[in-house]
Amino acid sequence: MSRSPSTTLPTSRVSPVTSAAWVVAVVFALPCVAFAQALQPVPPSASSAAPNSAANAASSVAGRATAAVSASAAVPGNDFDARQKALDRRNEDNDYEYGVAVHNCYSSFFVNHCLGNARDKLRQVRSQIHKEQLALDDEERVVRAQQRDEQAAIKRAQNEADAPQRAAAEARNAQTFDDKQRQHELDQAKRSAEAPQRAANQAAYDQKQADYQRKLDQAHAQAAQKAQERAERAQRYEQKQTEAAQHKTDVGSRQKQAEQKAQQKQQEQLQEQERQKQLQQQQQND
Repeated sequence: MSRSPSTTLPTSRVSPVTSAAWVVAVVFALPCVAFAQALQPVPPSASSAAPNSAANAASSVAGRATAAVSASAAVPGNDFDARQKALDRRNEDNDYEYGVAVHNCYSSFFVNHCLGNARDKLRQVRSQIHKEQLALDDEERVVRAQQRDEQAAIKRAQNEADAPQRAAAEARNAQTFDDKQRQHELDQAKRSAEAPQRAANQAAYDQKQADYQRKLDQAHAQAAQKAQERAERAQRYEQKQTEAAQHKTDVGSRQKQAEQKAQQKQQEQLQEQERQKQLQQQQQND
């Protein structure tokens, strides 16, 4: 079955060839603009701004291309959604008319003949709608492919427009990296040159720390020794105090015993004198 163009719906008023030719012209114009910018004489003071000027010009052209593509995509003839809805409504109307015709056929005398005519009409309308659906799908695929090509062309144009800026950024990044590398090498060389001095400083610091630790250990040892000597002196003093107290107690005890012995002896002497007196009195009495 051959595909025929739609007889009821409008088609696009913008030719795909015209849009594609416009995009191709824009794409080829970008390098020319950049080349023309590069060939213009640039003062020494404005040499650094030349890549930016070329990039701005190319970006302007790319922007105009984007606007043109957007305008071509916004043409009313390419409103596929509205056309698809129209086909869907025709399908619904066709089914509704068929239902009405079938209902009316049962009121006629030749029911089967009437139903056959209704089915034939249904098939004819469906066939026509199917042809228009296929044509719409083909047209939509072409337009979508055209839009993809235009978007790809715009992207290529934008990439070409951004190329000077990317190159400048890459050059700046490379210069920054080289500067960092050189600074790193200088720092490394400086550290290598200062290594002996750092080693000497570290050795002096270690020796100072060792001397300090030795003195600290000696101070701790002397403090411990003095503490031990103080404890020993305190112990000897306490022992002497204990011995002195014991000696005092012993002396007192001995003195008390001596006094008791003296008193006892004195009593014994008194008793002996008394006995002698008694003996003398007895002898006198005899």
